[in-house]
Amino acid sequence: MASYNQQPPPVDSAPPPYGYGVPANNQYGVPANNQYGVPANNQGGYPQPPPPGFNIQSDPYNHGYDQFKTDSQHDPEAAVAVPKATDDWNAGSFSDKTIRRRFILKVYAILFAQLLVTFGTICLFIFVKPIKLWVQNNLWFYICAYVLFLVLYLTLICCPNVRRKYPNNFICLGLFTLVFSYMTGTISSFHSTEIVLIAAGITAAICLAISLFAVQTKIDFTLCSGLLFVLVMALFFFGWSCLIVYYALGYNYILECVYGGLAALVFGLFLIYDTQHIVGGRKYELSPEEYIYGALQLYLDIVNLFIILLGLMGKK
Repeated sequence: MASYNQQPPPVDSAPPPYGYGVPANNQYGVPANNQYGVPANNQGGYPQPPPPGFNIQSDPYNHGYDQFKTDSQHDPEAAVAVPKATDDWNAGSFSDKTIRRRFILKVYAILFAQLLVTFGTICLFIFVKPIKLWVQNNLWFYICAYVLFLVLYLTLICCPNVRRKYPNNFICLGLFTLVFSYMTGTISSFHSTEIVLIAAGITAAICLAISLFAVQTKIDFTLCSGLLFVLVMALFFFGWSCLIVYYALGYNYILECVYGGLAALVFGLFLIYDTQHIVGGRKYELSPEEYIYGALQLYLDIVNLFIILLGLMGKK
């Protein structure tokens, strides 16, 4: 008969790695298998269930997000500020419109000053008879002015640092305006006063109409740079052909009118092209720092159109 105090026989292996006292029906939140971070050969067994009264999270994995939503509802500053695309776009558009408006005002203020100087020079050359006779008898000064005009124009067009850096840009533009005004006044001195004034009035009316059309039209003329280049080349070769005809057959008024009409059309298109570059809202537009370039282009378009109309309306 065996005794109750008899010890169990020795075993060669350790007891199985699990604890005791864990009920079969585990409560919610206590995993039946090994928890994350607890090795499989944990000798401590499973963790014991929480004591009575312990508040178990209804959704422990989403607690942080729920807390974020709750805090955000009571304290708006606790939420992360996520900018709306529409708000950012509107703010950027307002800023761009403000900058563009200032750019347009600056360009047209410079243009007005240039045209005022040119018109004053023309009036001086056609109303003051001694000056008128002097410029007509000293055409070598006109040739020198033309050379200086080319140098200043190429400098302003080809050197961005010159036309963007103050005050060098205004100095170069001022010299350019004076030189070109002298050239325009010299040309005007060979025409009657009435013709010059009529041509100036027609030029002002045409430029105003073209500018309004350029702003209101939905046609994007900034995409037509290739077409304008072709028209300029065609006008250039047609002009040389007219010179050959003049020297071979003599002066032809009809041929001059055709050339003048084509030239006026080309410069009118250039005026639309440059106006849309300045006003903006098209495929291509000038940057706000190119106010000297914009004023220069508009000035040349307007004055060249005036010279063409002056030639079409007859000579003295």
